[in-house]
Amino acid sequence: MSGRLVVIGTGPGKPAQTTPEARAAIAAASDFFGYGPYLDRLELNDGQTRHASDNREELARAKAALTMAAQGRHVAVVSGGDAGVFAMAAAVCEAIEHGPEDWRALDLEIVPGLTAMLAVAARVGAPLGHDFCAISLSDNLKPWELIETRLAAVAGAGFVIALYNPISRARPWQLGRAFELLSGILPASTPVVFGRAAGRPDERMAIVPLNEARGEMADMATCVIIGSPETRLIERPGKSPLVYAPRSATGAAR
Repeated sequence: MSGRLVVIGTGPGKPAQTTPEARAAIAAASDFFGYGPYLDRLELNDGQTRHASDNREELARAKAALTMAAQGRHVAVVSGGDAGVFAMAAAVCEAIEHGPEDWRALDLEIVPGLTAMLAVAARVGAPLGHDFCAISLSDNLKPWELIETRLAAVAGAGFVIALYNPISRARPWQLGRAFELLSGILPASTPVVFGRAAGRPDERMAIVPLNEARGEMADMATCVIIGSPETRLIERPGKSPLVYAPRSATGAAR
């Protein structure tokens, strides 16, 4: 019996934001590996089994899923958002690269999903309408000095920046330091979007200028989008403002 492994991005959390392709992949799998809260979002039947693990056990989770798939099971590894953006697809590929030869022979499919920065951007306008980048503020797997180097480089080049994993109990200061660093490069009026739990019942969106942005305005359910000097804010009477990046650019950050 040939095993199969599918890595699924289920979207930001709102059921309607899970793609039909992802729904079909979920319906077909027998075993599900993932972070517990992500698995809790799935509506599984009695013949489908959950294998929950902690959020920081990505590589161990990938190895366990591959081991089960190699035994002939139809296994799904589940991520919120898109599985290829700071999520489980990379962990699965890493495990395959360093694992036993039979893992390379498995039927592997990676199903894309709606990632957090796209869901947040859609809520506030079009802040990603021109060149942008995504950076994880987690320094669990890379040095903080490298993160600062990358932040300075992309801000200086005029990129809009989407920040993933902005803050946690174990990493309480990094987002505040990122704002401090960027304040030396970008105008004080640069719009910063705090998009928490986009599409879920506890969704919260806030837009503030960079000089008012603080680390405590975010948590791990927040994606932070920091504009470039080109980013525009359109005030609308009685409605939330629109944030957008013009389709043309005049030059680098100033």
